[in-house]
Amino acid sequence: MRVIVRTASELCITVGTVIVLFVVHLLFWTGVRADHAMGQQVDALHQRWARQEAGRPARGQAPQAPTAEPYQDGEPFAVMYIPRLGFTWNKPVLQGTATGTLKKGLGHYAGSARLGQTGNFAVAGHRRTYGDPFKDFPRLRRGDAVVLTDGTTWFTYRIDKGPYKTVPTDVEVIDPVPAKSGYTGPGRYLTLTTCDPEWGHSHRLIVWAHLDSTRPVEAGRPEALRR
Repeated sequence: MRVIVRTASELCITVGTVIVLFVVHLLFWTGVRADHAMGQQVDALHQRWARQEAGRPARGQAPQAPTAEPYQDGEPFAVMYIPRLGFTWNKPVLQGTATGTLKKGLGHYAGSARLGQTGNFAVAGHRRTYGDPFKDFPRLRRGDAVVLTDGTTWFTYRIDKGPYKTVPTDVEVIDPVPAKSGYTGPGRYLTLTTCDPEWGHSHRLIVWAHLDSTRPVEAGRPEALRR
Protein backbone atom coordinates (compact mmCIF):
# COMPACT_ATOMS: atom_id res chain seq x y z
CA MET A 1 0.00 0.00 0.00
CA ARG A 2 2.81 2.40 0.87
CA VAL A 3 4.42 1.69 -2.49
CA ILE A 4 1.16 2.47 -4.29
CA VAL A 5 0.69 5.72 -2.36
CA ARG A 6 4.30 6.78 -3.00
CA THR A 7 4.00 5.92 -6.70
CA ALA A 8 0.75 7.88 -6.97
CA SER A 9 2.32 10.86 -5.19
CA GLU A 10 5.34 10.80 -7.48
CA LEU A 11 3.05 10.58 -10.51
CA CYS A 12 1.04 13.60 -9.30
CA ILE A 13 4.23 15.58 -8.76
CA THR A 14 5.47 14.66 -12.25
CA VAL A 15 2.15 15.63 -13.85
CA GLY A 16 2.10 18.87 -11.87
CA THR A 17 5.63 19.69 -12.97
CA VAL A 18 4.74 19.06 -16.62
CA ILE A 19 1.70 21.32 -16.30
CA VAL A 20 3.76 24.09 -14.70
CA LEU A 21 6.40 23.82 -17.42
CA PHE A 22 3.70 23.97 -20.08
CA VAL A 23 2.19 27.09 -18.53
CA VAL A 24 5.64 28.70 -18.32
CA HIS A 25 6.19 27.86 -21.99
CA LEU A 26 2.79 29.26 -22.93
CA LEU A 27 3.10 32.46 -20.92
CA PHE A 28 6.78 33.21 -21.22
CA TRP A 29 8.58 31.58 -24.12
CA THR A 30 5.85 32.08 -26.70
CA GLY A 31 5.73 35.71 -25.60
CA VAL A 32 9.50 36.10 -25.89
CA ARG A 33 9.52 34.58 -29.37
CA ALA A 34 6.52 36.65 -30.45
CA ASP A 35 8.07 39.88 -29.18
CA HIS A 36 11.25 39.04 -31.08
CA ALA A 37 9.27 38.23 -34.24
CA MET A 38 7.29 41.47 -33.99
CA GLY A 39 10.49 43.44 -33.46
CA GLN A 40 11.92 41.84 -36.59
CA GLN A 41 8.83 42.84 -38.59
CA VAL A 42 9.07 46.45 -37.41
CA ASP A 43 12.80 46.53 -38.20
CA ALA A 44 12.13 45.12 -41.67
CA LEU A 45 9.54 47.82 -42.27
CA HIS A 46 11.85 50.65 -41.22
CA GLN A 47 14.59 49.26 -43.46
CA ARG A 48 12.18 49.03 -46.39
CA TRP A 49 10.94 52.56 -45.81
CA ALA A 50 14.51 53.85 -45.62
CA ARG A 51 15.30 52.23 -48.99
CA GLN A 52 12.14 53.66 -50.50
CA GLU A 53 12.98 57.12 -49.15
CA ALA A 54 16.48 56.89 -50.63
CA GLY A 55 15.02 55.88 -53.97
CA ARG A 56 12.53 58.72 -54.24
CA PRO A 57 13.32 61.19 -57.05
CA ALA A 58 14.49 64.68 -56.22
CA ARG A 59 12.00 67.51 -56.46
CA GLY A 60 11.16 68.18 -60.09
CA GLN A 61 12.17 64.72 -61.32
CA ALA A 62 9.67 62.24 -62.72
CA PRO A 63 8.55 59.63 -60.18
CA GLN A 64 9.68 56.05 -60.58
CA ALA A 65 7.31 53.19 -61.27
CA PRO A 66 5.63 51.84 -58.12
CA THR A 67 7.52 49.15 -56.22
CA ALA A 68 6.00 45.81 -55.25
CA GLU A 69 2.53 45.84 -53.71
CA PRO A 70 3.02 46.15 -49.92
CA TYR A 71 0.01 43.98 -49.16
CA GLN A 72 1.78 40.67 -49.77
CA ASP A 73 0.30 37.81 -47.76
CA GLY A 74 2.13 37.43 -44.44
CA GLU A 75 4.30 40.51 -44.98
CA PRO A 76 4.33 43.64 -42.77
CA PHE A 77 3.16 46.92 -44.28
CA ALA A 78 2.34 49.24 -41.35
CA VAL A 79 2.96 49.88 -37.66
CA MET A 80 0.13 50.53 -35.21
CA TYR A 81 0.32 52.66 -32.05
CA ILE A 82 -2.39 52.85 -29.37
CA PRO A 83 -1.46 55.38 -26.66
CA ARG A 84 -4.18 54.07 -24.33
CA LEU A 85 -2.24 50.79 -24.17
CA GLY A 86 1.03 52.58 -23.38
CA PHE A 87 3.31 55.01 -25.19
CA THR A 88 5.77 52.17 -25.83
CA TRP A 89 3.04 49.98 -27.35
CA ASN A 90 3.56 49.51 -31.08
CA LYS A 91 2.89 46.46 -33.23
CA PRO A 92 3.48 45.55 -36.87
CA VAL A 93 0.46 44.99 -39.11
CA LEU A 94 0.82 42.15 -41.59
CA GLN A 95 -1.38 41.09 -44.47
CA GLY A 96 -3.74 38.24 -43.66
CA THR A 97 -5.00 36.57 -40.49
CA ALA A 98 -3.47 33.09 -40.84
CA THR A 99 -2.22 31.44 -37.65
CA GLY A 100 1.43 31.93 -38.60
CA THR A 101 0.84 35.58 -39.44
CA LEU A 102 -0.78 36.41 -36.10
CA LYS A 103 2.23 34.93 -34.31
CA LYS A 104 4.30 37.79 -35.75
CA GLY A 105 1.97 40.73 -35.14
CA LEU A 106 -1.48 42.02 -35.99
CA GLY A 107 -3.26 40.80 -39.11
CA HIS A 108 -5.16 42.76 -41.76
CA TYR A 109 -8.31 40.95 -42.90
CA ALA A 110 -8.03 40.04 -46.57
CA GLY A 111 -10.71 41.80 -48.56
CA SER A 112 -11.14 44.69 -46.14
CA ALA A 113 -10.18 48.23 -47.17
CA ARG A 114 -6.62 49.38 -47.48
CA LEU A 115 -5.14 51.68 -44.88
CA GLY A 116 -6.62 55.18 -45.05
CA GLN A 117 -8.95 54.43 -47.94
CA THR A 118 -12.74 54.46 -48.08
CA GLY A 119 -14.17 51.33 -46.53
CA ASN A 120 -13.31 49.37 -43.39
CA PHE A 121 -9.65 48.69 -42.61
CA ALA A 122 -10.07 45.64 -40.35
CA VAL A 123 -7.32 44.22 -38.12
CA ALA A 124 -7.17 41.18 -35.79
CA GLY A 125 -4.82 40.42 -32.92
CA HIS A 126 -4.31 37.86 -30.17
CA ARG A 127 -5.64 38.74 -26.73
CA ARG A 128 -3.28 36.31 -25.02
CA THR A 129 -0.23 34.28 -26.11
CA TYR A 130 2.19 35.29 -28.85
CA GLY A 131 3.11 38.54 -27.20
CA ASP A 132 -0.39 39.38 -25.84
CA PRO A 133 -0.77 42.32 -28.26
CA PHE A 134 -4.41 43.00 -27.32
CA LYS A 135 -4.26 41.89 -23.67
CA ASP A 136 -5.61 45.26 -22.50
CA PHE A 137 -8.18 45.58 -25.29
CA PRO A 138 -11.08 46.13 -22.80
CA ARG A 139 -9.40 49.38 -21.69
CA LEU A 140 -10.12 51.02 -25.05
CA ARG A 141 -12.67 53.82 -24.90
CA ARG A 142 -14.53 56.17 -27.20
CA GLY A 143 -12.27 58.99 -28.34
CA ASP A 144 -9.05 56.97 -27.97
CA ALA A 145 -6.56 57.35 -30.79
CA VAL A 146 -5.33 54.47 -32.92
CA VAL A 147 -2.42 55.65 -35.05
CA LEU A 148 -0.87 53.83 -37.98
CA THR A 149 1.92 54.62 -40.40
CA ASP A 150 2.89 53.08 -43.72
CA GLY A 151 6.22 54.92 -43.80
CA THR A 152 4.94 57.91 -45.77
CA THR A 153 1.81 58.98 -43.86
CA TRP A 154 0.49 58.99 -40.31
CA PHE A 155 -3.18 57.93 -40.08
CA THR A 156 -4.96 58.85 -36.83
CA TYR A 157 -8.23 57.07 -36.19
CA ARG A 158 -10.57 57.84 -33.27
CA ILE A 159 -12.63 55.13 -31.61
CA ASP A 160 -16.39 55.66 -31.83
CA LYS A 161 -17.76 52.46 -30.31
CA GLY A 162 -16.60 49.48 -28.28
CA PRO A 163 -15.42 47.24 -26.93
CA TYR A 164 -18.48 45.48 -28.33
CA LYS A 165 -18.92 41.78 -27.49
CA THR A 166 -20.14 39.36 -30.13
CA VAL A 167 -19.67 35.80 -31.41
CA PRO A 168 -17.08 34.59 -33.93
CA THR A 169 -19.74 33.98 -36.59
CA ASP A 170 -20.69 37.67 -36.58
CA VAL A 171 -18.52 38.45 -39.60
CA GLU A 172 -20.55 41.57 -40.41
CA VAL A 173 -18.41 43.49 -37.92
CA ILE A 174 -15.81 43.96 -40.68
CA ASP A 175 -18.28 44.98 -43.40
CA PRO A 176 -17.48 48.24 -45.26
CA VAL A 177 -20.22 49.86 -43.15
CA PRO A 178 -20.68 47.59 -40.08
CA ALA A 179 -24.36 47.47 -39.15
CA LYS A 180 -23.81 47.61 -35.37
CA SER A 181 -21.11 50.27 -35.45
CA GLY A 182 -23.49 53.20 -35.60
CA TYR A 183 -22.14 54.32 -38.98
CA THR A 184 -24.85 55.05 -41.52
CA GLY A 185 -22.89 55.48 -44.74
CA PRO A 186 -19.55 54.96 -46.45
CA GLY A 187 -16.48 56.38 -44.74
CA ARG A 188 -12.90 55.60 -43.86
CA TYR A 189 -13.25 53.25 -40.91
CA LEU A 190 -11.07 51.00 -38.76
CA THR A 191 -12.16 47.81 -36.99
CA LEU A 192 -10.07 46.01 -34.37
CA THR A 193 -11.00 42.49 -33.25
CA THR A 194 -9.69 40.12 -30.58
CA CYS A 195 -10.83 37.09 -28.60
CA ASP A 196 -12.87 37.03 -25.40
CA PRO A 197 -12.64 35.86 -22.65
CA GLU A 198 -9.00 36.61 -21.98
CA TRP A 199 -7.89 32.97 -22.19
CA GLY A 200 -10.68 31.75 -24.45
CA HIS A 201 -12.15 32.25 -27.89
CA SER A 202 -15.90 31.74 -27.49
CA HIS A 203 -16.56 35.42 -28.23
CA ARG A 204 -14.98 38.43 -29.89
CA LEU A 205 -14.40 41.99 -28.73
CA ILE A 206 -14.72 44.71 -31.35
CA VAL A 207 -13.97 48.42 -31.55
CA TRP A 208 -14.84 50.70 -34.45
CA ALA A 209 -13.11 53.95 -35.33
CA HIS A 210 -13.14 56.59 -38.06
CA LEU A 211 -10.18 58.26 -39.77
CA ASP A 212 -9.77 61.58 -37.98
CA SER A 213 -6.66 62.99 -39.66
CA THR A 214 -3.58 62.26 -41.76
CA ARG A 215 -0.11 63.75 -41.65
CA PRO A 216 3.00 63.29 -43.80
CA VAL A 217 5.75 61.43 -41.97
CA GLU A 218 8.23 64.21 -42.71
CA ALA A 219 5.99 66.61 -40.75
CA GLY A 220 6.67 64.69 -37.53
CA ARG A 221 4.58 62.55 -35.26
CA PRO A 222 0.88 63.35 -34.86
CA GLU A 223 -0.39 65.00 -31.72
CA ALA A 224 -1.79 61.72 -30.39
CA LEU A 225 1.75 60.29 -30.08
CA ARG A 226 3.30 63.31 -28.36
CA ARG A 227 3.64 63.00 -24.60
